[in-house]
Amino acid sequence: MNYSVVKGTSYVLVHAPDMIIHNGTTQTTERYLNPNSEYLKTLPKHIRSYDKAVNYMPNQVYIGNHKPEELKTIEQPWYDKDVADAKREGRFGEIMPQDEFIGLIKLVDVFDLVLLSKEFTAEVKPKLDNHSLIKDEYVAKLKDGHDIADIEKFIEEQEAEAIYNNDVLVGCVKRAHDVDVNLNAHVILENLVSKASGVLAAWHIIDKNDIKAEEIEYVIECSEEACGDMNQRGGGNFAKAIAEMAGLTNASGSDTRGFCAAPAHAIILAASLVQAGTFKKVMVVSGGSTAKLGMNGKDHVKKDMPILEDVVGGFAIVIGENDGVNPVLRNDLVGRHTVGTGSSPQAVVTSLVTAPLDRAGLKVTDIDKYSVEMQNPDVTKPAGAGDVPTANYKMIAAIGVRRGELERTDIDSFIEKHGMEGWAPTQGHIPSGAPYIGFARDEMLAGNINRAMIVGKGSLFLGRMTNLFDGASIVMEKNTGILDNGKGVSEDEVRGLVAEAMRDFATHLLQE
Repeated sequence: MNYSVVKGTSYVLVHAPDMIIHNGTTQTTERYLNPNSEYLKTLPKHIRSYDKAVNYMPNQVYIGNHKPEELKTIEQPWYDKDVADAKREGRFGEIMPQDEFIGLIKLVDVFDLVLLSKEFTAEVKPKLDNHSLIKDEYVAKLKDGHDIADIEKFIEEQEAEAIYNNDVLVGCVKRAHDVDVNLNAHVILENLVSKASGVLAAWHIIDKNDIKAEEIEYVIECSEEACGDMNQRGGGNFAKAIAEMAGLTNASGSDTRGFCAAPAHAIILAASLVQAGTFKKVMVVSGGSTAKLGMNGKDHVKKDMPILEDVVGGFAIVIGENDGVNPVLRNDLVGRHTVGTGSSPQAVVTSLVTAPLDRAGLKVTDIDKYSVEMQNPDVTKPAGAGDVPTANYKMIAAIGVRRGELERTDIDSFIEKHGMEGWAPTQGHIPSGAPYIGFARDEMLAGNINRAMIVGKGSLFLGRMTNLFDGASIVMEKNTGILDNGKGVSEDEVRGLVAEAMRDFATHLLQE
């Protein structure tokens, strides 16, 4: 069987300190309920500089400058230990500073809803000009900018959403409709941030892999945002909007949603579309979320920590036809949380992990690496959520013990060998399985591992439509290099096979 393969990946981060204060829901809710709170007064003192965000080891791992295994060699917490060789550019992508990203938001705005001041435009235009992936024709969209007085008027009189850089007003996002709450300025900004970070990821995957933009035939976008109007609140289409800006001229696309599990669902869909021959190359892409910036900020401030949720994340994965080289996606080994699965941890792990393994006669120890919810423990532990990846690995190991595939005394060594420390930003869908795919591809191409399982989980109750849990998984495997040439059996070959079978049958009768 010719499985589809992972042709390339990209991972990007955007440092967004002012967006923490003005757009993260923890902060906007606090400002609404308690505008004079001590938390809001203290918050700015806990926000990291861009250099500190770049020098943070989990961020360097995310963009591919360091491997996940290196995190085990550094004592936690990591936020107070700078990386000596930290860089903005990484093997998989980059960490973009906020000012350039604000400029990028303007570039991806096709309805002229983003206004930037003349002063800020003059400052940021040369930086975008120098960015290797941003074309001159896009930078030209910045034009000369607007008077700050006009921007202030839109904010004060027409409910525009303010844009700040270094605590200075530099622009705004206008509402797209007078009365439609789905097109108010706040929602438009959220969606433009998601689009812009998705576009950045798409640019990087084309640039950093042997992939031509015109070869992408379909795009599946899998973030947690939704764009639409009062008549179709989540109508879409982020995928096609990102494809347009990324120069994917031959691509169509659609959005897939499933809360944190959406990337796993999208990867399964893409792998199946390619294997079925519907498309030759499919891009799975996602931008990030302003809402989740500083989500656990109150706990971090209480513990006198920096706000670690200060980056917007994005990623892209291109899935193509089997080339005999790149790792395959075993869409015959897919785990799924069904309606009847139940929500107990054991039931969830069984449906997502061991059920697909059983179909191939594999043990839990036959998967070299499990990429689960790769949440950064620096973020989650102080907030009381514990070490999320380790909790997942303990459950997988416990199921392995119950199945007789390892001893109880082997649980710690199983976690050490088959698990990883979390490094992904808490951007909901961003940590869910996808962050390891780039590393898994590298390790399989190098011959270091044979199999990885990508696991995504989602909390559907957040949408208040069902109390069901959700999840999906897929096995990624080293390519054997053996290809099915795809040729069918001709009519003459069928006749020959039948004739040969008849001769064998006749010979057998004569022998009797």
